[in-house]
Amino acid sequence: MTDFSWLGRPIDARHLFAPERRALLTLLRDLDPAGWAREAVPGWTVKDVAAHLLGDDYGRLAHDRDGHADPGTAPQPGERFEAFIHRINQQWVDAAGRLSTRSLVETLEMTGRQIADLWQRSDPHGSSRAVSWAGADPAPLWLDCARDYTEYWTHRQQIRLAVGLEDERPPEPLLDTFMRALPHTLRDVAADEGTQVQVRVDGLGAWTATATAGGWSLAPPPSAAPAAVVHLDPVTAWRLCVRMVQPDVAVARARMEGDTRLGAAACRILSIIR
Repeated sequence: MTDFSWLGRPIDARHLFAPERRALLTLLRDLDPAGWAREAVPGWTVKDVAAHLLGDDYGRLAHDRDGHADPGTAPQPGERFEAFIHRINQQWVDAAGRLSTRSLVETLEMTGRQIADLWQRSDPHGSSRAVSWAGADPAPLWLDCARDYTEYWTHRQQIRLAVGLEDERPPEPLLDTFMRALPHTLRDVAADEGTQVQVRVDGLGAWTATATAGGWSLAPPPSAAPAAVVHLDPVTAWRLCVRMVQPDVAVARARMEGDTRLGAAACRILSIIR
């Protein structure tokens, strides 16, 4: 597949990696031992999440920069892709338990520079590995890059929340990336061709999916009157996309216009692997 127009206009997230890593390192360097030990996500401490990010760094560098293929990092016979991802992530976190927090921060600083350089030199118009939650296999490189950025940002927010800090207002590129899951979210929703569903996030933008003969698409321009409009506040929007808020809670918080069936379907959006 080379036509990715249904995913909407490309996002250029390449410049976001260096400042995101600086923010992460500043956060981690301010932690005391109790902070490192707090639970950030179910089953993982703050240190575990930081180790997971280091594993993401090394995995990206090995595959995209070095062309390294590890036969051990492949699904086992009959293993679902989501289960495979969770298994190898846990294996890495378990192994990284031997690292001190100081070593972890120092290594994240080194790999962060390499990741930023890798993405800065990449060609957004190339193709990449699948972004399963967007239904893109293969995916355009720009989407894989933007997806990578959202993972770093999201995990940093989880660390912030674990140590008692408020989550930050999500940046527009983050939600712009998350909303590329909208066509895939609606893939089984029946609607007449030309029907449009719009998600509006207060102060950050609007994303409109259109029912076409080939499936839902973000490419056609929005009409004057979408069949359904879902208004969400920024915090609910980003937390919904990573399931820190459940769809029924998002529906209750949202302001709906038009067809509530379509609006509720849009609130099932998921922009991570589960």
